[in-house]
Amino acid sequence: MWPLIKLLPITTNFRFVAFSKIAGALSLIAVIGSILLAALPFEPPCGGLNCGIDFKGGTVLEFSTAPKPVDLGLVRETLANKGLGDVQVQEFGSPTSAVVRFENPEGKTPDETLAAVRADLTTALGEVTFQRGDSIGAKVSGELFRAGLMALGLAIVLMLIYIWFRFELQFGLGAVVALFHDVILTFGLIALFDLEFSLTSIAAILTIIGYSMNDTVVVFDRMRENLRKYKRMPLGDLIDLSINETLSRTVITGSTGILALLGLAVFGGPTLFAFSIIMIFGIVIGTYSSIYVAAPVILLWGVKRGEEAEPVRPAGARP
Repeated sequence: MWPLIKLLPITTNFRFVAFSKIAGALSLIAVIGSILLAALPFEPPCGGLNCGIDFKGGTVLEFSTAPKPVDLGLVRETLANKGLGDVQVQEFGSPTSAVVRFENPEGKTPDETLAAVRADLTTALGEVTFQRGDSIGAKVSGELFRAGLMALGLAIVLMLIYIWFRFELQFGLGAVVALFHDVILTFGLIALFDLEFSLTSIAAILTIIGYSMNDTVVVFDRMRENLRKYKRMPLGDLIDLSINETLSRTVITGSTGILALLGLAVFGGPTLFAFSIIMIFGIVIGTYSSIYVAAPVILLWGVKRGEEAEPVRPAGARP
């Protein structure tokens, strides 16, 4: 009975393709809903997303309390309920230095807000050395937002080229449809739970793209092998066979990643919480899309069969 991994079945025979139409309809509804959640209302800079300081503008303040370490919890408590939005506090370089990011409240200039924050921190922490205080304007924030979206689009295009080069165009289209599905649903998650959308979120989505593509490539690689081996097997049965043959690897890899991210979500603090939740969702939805989005696209478009002869099997043997 030990290790517990022995309890997992060595082979499975799930009929994934049989539920592909239902899964496709649910995915389509989820994609449309996610687009509406992320886009409405049509207001700059981020529509329905909860833009962070990176995209909405604000102030970045770096300070030190040397020789004693910075009490990050006290900093958050001091700046809470000051009309500064979602205040971000994190250690910077050493335990005695920290950086704070906050929004500029309406009715005050950035300089007035910065002076008030410095006064509050000095009162709460004692001797404080302020090293840098910069304001991020709307123009810079808009450029960062556009650059982030361009990075996502470029990543998807490069993935299409990679899959096209390694497999066939049909495989590339299936992978790209799955990537769009994952990215759009991730934006929907961010909008639904009002998670902060920042450059950290962009990094999480780019990581999701890489994970989803890796999972899809594993399935496609086994599918290509089976296409060469079983030339007369119906394509739907062949897709089911390929997914079942890679299922244990997919489950174990995804579970390992989720366990690590759960620890990060619980103990990583507010700064990494949104990143962890987005990544956990990405692993789950990336596994789903490899099975119920990328593979069914191959079924719709069809693929070329390999030229190798199908191996001769004993009568009555399972494929």
